[in-house]
Amino acid sequence: MPVVRSSEAQVHELHGARFVSYATTLTGSKELCAWRGEIPAGTKAPVHTVSREEILHVLDGELLVVLDGQTARVTAGDTLIVNPGATLAVENPGERTAVTWVTTSVGLEAELADGTRIAPPWAH
Repeated sequence: MPVVRSSEAQVHELHGARFVSYATTLTGSKELCAWRGEIPAGTKAPVHTVSREEILHVLDGELLVVLDGQTARVTAGDTLIVNPGATLAVENPGERTAVTWVTTSVGLEAELADGTRIAPPWAH
């Protein structure tokens, strides 16, 4: 039975944020990936376009997001739906770390504004 204990989760860091990976193909998932995102206060992630749908649920704190040119604040309990091909920017304007739970399908990639492509290991 595939059970990923919190002590076994893989931690990755990118652009000032932490991605604590639980469900990937390496842990037994066939179609979905899921991770906890930890975005410290004052962190501003680069603008990026995603290749697959991403569901981001805020567990704690708040985020300022720009999704395809529309700006919104999302706070604990809110869920953001990011469709494939959408362009996203995420910023933590708060005074404490924002915590999210994110789910996507295996193989998600992101393209930065400068054309750099990222295949994050927590989404494979």
